[in-house]
Amino acid sequence: MSNGGDRLRDSAGTAPIRVLVVEDSPAARMLLTHLIGSDPQLALAGVAGDGEEGVAAATRLRPDVIVMDIHMPKLDGFAAARQIMETCPTRIVMVTASTSAKDVAATFHALEAGALAVLAKPVGPGNPGFEAATAELLQTVKLMAEVPVVRRWPRRGGAPPPAAAALPAVGAKISVVALGASTGGPIALQDILSRLPKDLPVPLLIVQHISTGFAEGFAEWLAKSAGYPVHVAAAGEPALAGRAYVAPSGVQMRLLANGCIDLVDAPPEHGLKPSVSYLFRSLAATFGPAAIGVLLTGMGRDGAQELKALREAGAVTVAQDSETAIVFGMPGEAVKLGAAAYVLAPDAIAALLERLLRAAVQTDEEKQA
Repeated sequence: MSNGGDRLRDSAGTAPIRVLVVEDSPAARMLLTHLIGSDPQLALAGVAGDGEEGVAAATRLRPDVIVMDIHMPKLDGFAAARQIMETCPTRIVMVTASTSAKDVAATFHALEAGALAVLAKPVGPGNPGFEAATAELLQTVKLMAEVPVVRRWPRRGGAPPPAAAALPAVGAKISVVALGASTGGPIALQDILSRLPKDLPVPLLIVQHISTGFAEGFAEWLAKSAGYPVHVAAAGEPALAGRAYVAPSGVQMRLLANGCIDLVDAPPEHGLKPSVSYLFRSLAATFGPAAIGVLLTGMGRDGAQELKALREAGAVTVAQDSETAIVFGMPGEAVKLGAAAYVLAPDAIAALLERLLRAAVQTDEEKQA
């Protein structure tokens, strides 16, 4: 669907990305407008002081991207996002200063209303995380400006993978499924987990690129919205079947041969900690054909080469397709490398996982008989 605020190319190239800031705090509003105004690729389209003003401004100004707080008077960010997506669909990036699990989980509900991303709000130049949060915000705004405005795939009632996607021969008992995601990942993960049976015979390990301090709130939202047991991984805990474990901020995650989760203070990879690359590479070395790797929507190439390593080790590998990925960067790199045996939408990924795991259980039972 086209947005009335889509930028036009002129003789100098692409016009600046027009950004509407919706924020009730005068100090935060001033900071956000300053940051946007300081980037030559961005232009301030307007400001609004609450959700109602934000909806009206979105309709009147038709910005390319809206940066909006979640906690506001009159109309909160969730309700405002829903109204905007119903009346004048626009790319929305939600920001929040809170890192409490409850507040972050509430913010993630805005994704269900149509927002594209949830980020930590830069809290001032004196804060140690200011530069990283600022860079993440500006990069995300620029990236979202390139995303088609209404980017949601229909829920197709658990449709099976295409008939051509025949199941491979299952020669080993599957021990773990690893999923990696970045921008757009929360909704893709929600769709997949909501379709999986609760008696799945293996654990799921998740690396989702997310703002520092958001892991607990993200896991809480994902568990509630998908109806699947999800929590932030703890060092040394056994990874249990039928549960999903989210990598915490600031560490790399792997699964040991004894089935316990290990959290490692290893260097960032692709500038990320946790990284999908670290998880996938460790599983290729430790589990090989007993692993399944899934690389979902996100910018960059984190996990792409390592998904290929998983495939070469005999694992089943899957990438999200371009039609449903909000950003086809990570899965697209994997496809270019020939790393993915399957390229599917989230609903088909869930169906494939269930079929593969049930086939693996049946094969294992036959071997023991």
